[in-house]
Formats: sequence, C-alpha cells, structure tokens
Amino acid sequence: MMTTEELYKIYLEYPSVQTDTRKLQKGDLFFALKGPNFNANEFAQKAINAGAAYAVIDDEQYAVEGKTIVVSDVLTSLQQLAKHHRQQFKIPFIAITGSNGKTTTKELIHVVLSSAFKTYTTEGNLNNHIGVPLTILKIKQDAEIAVIEMGANHLREIASYCTIALPTHGLITNCGKAHLEGFGSEEGVRKGKGELYDHLRAHDGTAFIMWDYPYLRAMSKSIPHIYIYGTNDADIVGNVLRSDQYLEVEFQKGFKGTIHTNLVGDYNLPNVLAAVAVGKYFNVDEEKIKSSIESYTPTNSRSQLLQKNSNRIILDAYNANPTSMKAAIENFAKAEGNEKILALGAMAELGADSLKEHDDIIKEIDKHQWKDVILVGGDFMKVDHTYRKFNSPTEAGEFIQNIKPQNAFFLIKGSRSMQMEKLLDYL
Repeated sequence: MMTTEELYKIYLEYPSVQTDTRKLQKGDLFFALKGPNFNANEFAQKAINAGAAYAVIDDEQYAVEGKTIVVSDVLTSLQQLAKHHRQQFKIPFIAITGSNGKTTTKELIHVVLSSAFKTYTTEGNLNNHIGVPLTILKIKQDAEIAVIEMGANHLREIASYCTIALPTHGLITNCGKAHLEGFGSEEGVRKGKGELYDHLRAHDGTAFIMWDYPYLRAMSKSIPHIYIYGTNDADIVGNVLRSDQYLEVEFQKGFKGTIHTNLVGDYNLPNVLAAVAVGKYFNVDEEKIKSSIESYTPTNSRSQLLQKNSNRIILDAYNANPTSMKAAIENFAKAEGNEKILALGAMAELGADSLKEHDDIIKEIDKHQWKDVILVGGDFMKVDHTYRKFNSPTEAGEFIQNIKPQNAFFLIKGSRSMQMEKLLDYL
C-alpha cells in the first residue's frame, strides 16, 4: 500500500484531482470514491482511457498495471493527502460554517481578500467530507490566504474537517434551525457548529464573531483571539441604511461610509459586516473592501433579484430552513411593492420537528397580506392552511402560467431538494 508521502510526490507531479470521470482532464489524478449507489473502482479503466495520469483505487481487482495506485480506502487517502498538502502552507486558513449565509459570506470574504491577496476558496458549496479535501488540493503554492466553507448536518462533522483544513481563523455565521434531523435540536446545532470554535480554542486561533448574537458570545469564550462585528458595541459596527430593493449598509465604527450591495434583504447585513471585518483585520484598503462588495453579484439562486417580463422576483431557492424562511418572509413583507406572491417550497431535514416548523411558517405567513400564497410539496401538504398547495414545482408552475401574473412581485424560496427555481420557466 502506498503511503501518503509517496502519494503526495505523485500529486505534486499531477496536481489536479478529480472524482468524476465526466469532468476528467488529461493528466488528472482520479480518486475512485464509493457511494451508496456506486463503486467508482469500476470506472478506473474508463478514467485511464480518458487520460488520467493514475487512478487511485481500493479494490485490487480493478488494478491496471502501471496506472493504478492501490490504497486501503480511497476517501481516507484523499483526506490524508489534503491534510498533508495543507501542512505545507504557513498562511491563514479561514474556516466558515453556520446554519444560514455561509456561502454568501464566503463569497463576500473571498472577493474582499482577493483584492489584496492571492486567495483560494471553496468553489460553489463543495463543503462536505469530499468537498473540503478537494478544495484544499486546489490550493497552489502562490496562495497567501485560503477560505474554506464547511457544511455539516451532524455532530463531529466540523471537527473532522478541522483536522484536515487546520484553520487558523474561523467564523460561524449563526446557529439556527437547520438539519435538526441530524443535530437533534438547536442546542445540537450550536454544539456541532461550535466544533470550529473548539479547534480555534485549542490551537491559538482567531474567531470573527457576530456580537449581536448572545449565543455566539457564550460559545466563543476563552478563544485566544477574537475580532467582533455587529450593529453596536463591536470592532466593526454597521446598520441597514435601506433594504427596500438592494441592501445598503452604513457604518458607524471601524469602517468609513456606506456600502451599496447587490444583495436582497436585510438578513444579509451580518454577511456584509463579516466580510468588512475580515477585510479590516487583514488590513485590506477600505476602498478595495467597498468596491469588492459593491461589485459582487449573487448567483446560483441566492438572494437574486430578477425581472421576467413585467414581474419582479426574489429568487432565494438554494436552500431553506425555519430560520432563513422566516427571515425571508419578514423581509419580503417589508419590501416595497404591490401584488406580492409568496411561492415557498417545503423545508427538508427537520426530523420530528418538521410538521411543527412548517406550521410555524404558516403562522408567519398569516401575519401579512399577500396577493397570493403558493406552497409546494413536503410537509406543506400535511399541515392545515387555507393557501394554495401543490405537490411539485411543475404543478405550481402550471398554475402560475394559467393565471398569467402581471406586474407581480414574487418571493421564491425552498429547500434545495424542492428545486423551486423551476418556477422561473413558467413566468
């Protein structure tokens, strides 16, 4: 069996790692990962035929003379290789986790730091047990800072990623009602996300903390170094100047002036404050911080403001949990505009609390006046309400197509599994 050090020498010669034969480029190292429904060892020959330098496998029956590297477990080897690569760097590694906003925060921090440093970061939301090592293995020798997003849906997951990424700095966006099925409770969420703080506490690390949240204050006690941001009493203090269309943030301390973002919703305030805090901590010029955030435009169904024919749409369909759903509804209720239509998909991974959480969302909807409310799938089909309900986005889309809305203002939101962005095809 090959050691990590021996595999690393090969990686240095072929520093592009791939786990999907469909995306394979000539000269890649192919890692044949197993999944619940597939065994990528079977694709080793295909990868080699497609130009892979080597295929890393853990089943000798798929060995190809001179072209396969046999290890005891491919996933473990990938993670150990990533850790070994990480250990070659003496630069800041910033880990970001949280229930809501982590990808937007990561993107904002990345654009800010990239204005002054050679910065590598997680692509998209490759933030799991495979994505974290793949992200690290894409970091080249010219790196000055790395920003690693970490997602989790059960305890000990963030801790395991910290042993690979070895973060020197960290940020928890918030701890809300997400992945309750895996974490068990909101307290479980805090414990799980707090594993990042545990790592920083044990390794003389630095945490960036949203000081408005008492639970983050409590969780961060005894971390050696902290830098705080919030709406008052912090190193960086900023507040919502306006959010009727795009969010504008005015700063009272630690940063001069106003930032006009392309983000929808005042729930993005902490994400902007976090990016400013990290930029200031690393001495990025204030003009660069401002211009970086102002030029950032969200993609991938995250807080996007779109126009289709005569209709305006807030598309926030990348993910949803009770905390983010409630914030989105409250924000939409405050937004300027008539003919408001809510189109909400069910929330996933809430376990035994799911029915109650969906019922609570109904109560939140009830507080406001809407032109129409469209609820799609999952436990929205099981709780009592008087709103329109549909089994799928396709059914909901066909309804929307039939009513032909004009000059309406939509909020489209739901868990990733609901694929609520499909509604755009019917507008």
